[in-house]
Amino acid sequence: MKQYDYLIVGAGLYGAVFAHEAKKAGKRCLVIDKRAHIAGNIYTEEVEGINVHRYGAHIFHTNNKAVWQYVNQFAEFNRYTNSPVANYHGEIYNLPFNMNTFNRMWGVVTPAEAKAKIEQQRAEAGITEPKNLEEQAISLVGTDIYEKLIKGYTGKQWGRPCTELPAFIIKRLPVRFTYDDNYFNALYQGIPNGGYTAMVEKMLDGVEVRLGVDYLAEKAELDKLADRVVYTGPVDAYFGYKLGALQYRSVRFETETLDTDNYQGNAVVNYTDAETPYTRIIEHKHFEFGTQPKTVISREYSAEWKPGDEPYYPVNDEKNGALYAEYKKLADAEPGVIFGGRLGEYKYYDMDKVIEVALDVVGRELA
Repeated sequence: MKQYDYLIVGAGLYGAVFAHEAKKAGKRCLVIDKRAHIAGNIYTEEVEGINVHRYGAHIFHTNNKAVWQYVNQFAEFNRYTNSPVANYHGEIYNLPFNMNTFNRMWGVVTPAEAKAKIEQQRAEAGITEPKNLEEQAISLVGTDIYEKLIKGYTGKQWGRPCTELPAFIIKRLPVRFTYDDNYFNALYQGIPNGGYTAMVEKMLDGVEVRLGVDYLAEKAELDKLADRVVYTGPVDAYFGYKLGALQYRSVRFETETLDTDNYQGNAVVNYTDAETPYTRIIEHKHFEFGTQPKTVISREYSAEWKPGDEPYYPVNDEKNGALYAEYKKLADAEPGVIFGGRLGEYKYYDMDKVIEVALDVVGRELA
């Protein structure tokens, strides 16, 4: 008999939910992670009394009541609402694009005036069937907003011009003809008081966790410990990149503590011009309405992923989609292994969706 029912590779959200539910059902679980900490990319670390989002801003938002009730077992959430601002060469605009943005850009006051301005710019650009991200953006919000608030930022984010990016990337762009700066517009949103690490700690309460363990380097030995494996690492790495490497975008952070109580007045400020090398600055204390005498900021730089870097965003283009489809065939045929999460499924997942999928998978597994 094996020592554990499940070996769970990755102590992020997917692995933690799976482990919590499996333990509740009386299963013996071992969770391992290559990093020196739990919580994956939602890891928060206390600096000067501030919970710093070490791998970038994570704002919990969902319309799924069951998921909201689920996370509230492990943390109490505050009322934080994501309302980022855009800085274009010192001009400040509200995001998502809404009547505040249109008023600042064009001086328009009514939704009818804003729609007419966008329609006029779309007609002048002569776009009927958008073929790329640039044309899709202009058809949604007009040329001025595209030039100032989308072109430079998106180019930095993806490392290629908007004319080379597929239109669908921006199809879900929130555009509102109301004076509402709530980016997600979700029924439930907030940040866990005390940070995400404390929340994941509660999920993993009573579960054996080993950190600093590289599963792929010790796979043969580790596989002997459990009947089943839940793998949340990169799917291509699992198979030794034998079909080729999937592409990701990576993110690099420059974090510093400043001797001021308030650096930028908002948790998230996007720098939308092409000249500023970073995409945005996060001021972490504002996620929890902090009043500490100091502040911690992180400048975020988007980068092309290379082996050894942290993979963040799957590059969802045709080529990578086709390659992932081949890896998925291998994954589906792999005996005794469940592939899950953002890297295991090569999919950009919001946190609520990760929880929803993990609950569904573990529910079927334990049924």
